[in-house]
Amino acid sequence: VERMAAAAASERAAASDLPAAPGIEDYVTYAALHSPELRARFEEWRAALERVPQAKALPEPRLSYAYYVEQVETRAGPQRHRLSLMQMFPWFGTLRLRGDVARAGARAAYERLEGARLALAQRVKDAYYELYYLSRAVAITKENVELLRYVESVARSLYRVSRGEYADVLRTQVELDKLRDRLATLEDARRPVVARLNAALNRPPDAPVPWPTVIPHQRLAEAAPLLAWMREANPELKAIEAEAARHGAAVELARKDCYPDFGLGVTYIETGHAAVHNSDSGKDPVIVELAVELPIWRGKYAAAEREARARLRGAWHSLAARRNALTAQIELALFKLRDADRKITLYGEALLPRAEQGLKATQTAYKAAKASLTDLIDAERVLLAFRLARARALADHAQRLAELEMLVGRDLPLQPAKPPKTKKTEAEQPEKPTSKTGDRKDEKE
Repeated sequence: VERMAAAAASERAAASDLPAAPGIEDYVTYAALHSPELRARFEEWRAALERVPQAKALPEPRLSYAYYVEQVETRAGPQRHRLSLMQMFPWFGTLRLRGDVARAGARAAYERLEGARLALAQRVKDAYYELYYLSRAVAITKENVELLRYVESVARSLYRVSRGEYADVLRTQVELDKLRDRLATLEDARRPVVARLNAALNRPPDAPVPWPTVIPHQRLAEAAPLLAWMREANPELKAIEAEAARHGAAVELARKDCYPDFGLGVTYIETGHAAVHNSDSGKDPVIVELAVELPIWRGKYAAAEREARARLRGAWHSLAARRNALTAQIELALFKLRDADRKITLYGEALLPRAEQGLKATQTAYKAAKASLTDLIDAERVLLAFRLARARALADHAQRLAELEMLVGRDLPLQPAKPPKTKKTEAEQPEKPTSKTGDRKDEKE
């Protein structure tokens, strides 16, 4: 335990701050090394480990001293002082069972520590991926603001040459103001998300956090073993199993309490010289004692055993209930993961390319007076909605993987996602501003 504490202290000293461009693993490592919650769980585990040698130790020996106010006259002489030492010994196997109870409690504390570590990593990843979505949403919305500015300039130009209506200019300005308000809302939403991430990192809420520029887009290699892995590796279930083992050992310990404890002692009596000299005069007697603790209150021991059995049954019921709840959580997370994966594919391979082509065609038609401003704005709205929806799906997908990793209790088998079957796709990194013609450069996932 001391070596682990020293290693953790040295790691905290080595990782006192984040790198200039931190990634998700940097945040997770920093949080694990600085989290007060994990430190509290670690100290609870250390305290539980220290209970093991205490539980296995013998009761303290009892030393007693007696002074005879009135000396007891015996044939060997007057007795003036008595010194006794007694050591009690529990029934056979009692100390081993006490150690088993303490060790099971330490195992439960360790699993709670592991559970807290996984939950902390999930909170960090969830906030990080939400921040990524905001960065993408802000970048996409800024591009659409630039696009609407260009549309407004086109509407003004058409109005000047009497090929357009002034209402088109006003409507473009209204749409532009609405989009700017949306952009302000997205930028303002960054503050609470950054505060959430910094809370997990044990940093001040306003500590600087750069915009994430990329997240790993990976897919789950196999989902069939997830429930089996959850039953084997989930720290919360393992903690309940350790508690059940502790209560099982407590049942056996309650049975042992029905048997007597034995004591072995020695007594020394200081004796003076007898008034009438004899061969035993002045000899100090030494007495060996044997004590037995009588467990006569049978009702108390029976109640203790019933209590231990009830706690054991409660632990197994809690295990079954938590296992059912985790199974439902995994199924829901898998559904959301599959749904996000479908959306990523749908928007990346089908909807976004078509929306981009539709916007470009509508721009050309509008400049040629073959399409209305309403058609152009609708096309721009559709593209904005699709791009934001795909960014949301990417963040949701990563968040669900982090949630599944926490629920299962182990690393998941992941594989890189295949790039969309199209040249024009939304990039993982913030996009470059759209040109005045509305075209976008080809990007890779």
